[in-house]
Amino acid sequence: MLHLRVITPPDRTAQVVALMEQSVGTAHLVVLPGAAHDPRGDLVQCDVAREAADELITALRALRLDEDGAITVDTLDLCLSRRAERAEEEAPGEGADAVLWEQLADATHEESTLSVTYIAFMSLATMIAACGVVLDNAILIVGAMAVGPEFGPLAGICTGLVRRAPRLLWRSSLALVTGFAVAMVATVGFSVLMSWFGLFDAAGLEAARPNTSFIYQPDAFSFVVAVLAGIAGTLSLTSARSGTLVGVAISVTTIPAAANAAVAFGFQEYRQAWGSTEQLLLNLTGIILAGTVTLLVQHWAWSRRRERPLSPLAR
Repeated sequence: MLHLRVITPPDRTAQVVALMEQSVGTAHLVVLPGAAHDPRGDLVQCDVAREAADELITALRALRLDEDGAITVDTLDLCLSRRAERAEEEAPGEGADAVLWEQLADATHEESTLSVTYIAFMSLATMIAACGVVLDNAILIVGAMAVGPEFGPLAGICTGLVRRAPRLLWRSSLALVTGFAVAMVATVGFSVLMSWFGLFDAAGLEAARPNTSFIYQPDAFSFVVAVLAGIAGTLSLTSARSGTLVGVAISVTTIPAAANAAVAFGFQEYRQAWGSTEQLLLNLTGIILAGTVTLLVQHWAWSRRRERPLSPLAR
């Protein structure tokens, strides 16, 4: 269940109340006239089943409440109510399959914003992966994948393409390209510094590396894994399964490939640098392609579902 809180101008309160009352999957309607002071208006609250929330939110936005008032949605971790159970039963489908498109757009906007923290995580993840590359240490590679924040901009690109949101698409693309560029430049400098201390050397990079050689040797399986990870990552975002997203983050070698390319470039090992770059581009392409197609399929399925009205107001 989700908790929906709406600040509405008094002249639209009756419409909001009627919409919530007649929508399938709602419960616990509360109306507080004049309770809101900024912006001024009435406060209307209800709980709604996740699978019915997207249509209700869309209808509320059609009343321009996002401009003249406010629409806030919170996830309820616990709701002990027989009425809430009936609301979930009345709403068609399963909550885990429901997509809140406004929530997805807001989440990807936040995760794809170019910031100092984002750049720091990208750089630190790439440096950790650089250590894993030189030491042929798979544990460090996995750790670097988990730290890397690159899936946020990737999801933002997919969402921007499907939602036809050019600003989100541009912001996400800028964050992705800038993040990898800065991280790789920083890692080249990190590699030079480590070589001055005698901790990195070209021999370690050129030696047989059974645990990490796949990073600069792209093949068909690299693309297949990237596609599968793109699908899983997108589903984890739309269903709010963040634990799944962590698993996706450690399944695709975007950060390690960037790290290997940076270290190899620093030691003039251009063959490895090019192979790692190919691996990086292949994985990014696979994730974006799979994520976009997944969102398109979900959007199509959701549109078909919404052709069957959930409430008398939709007829």
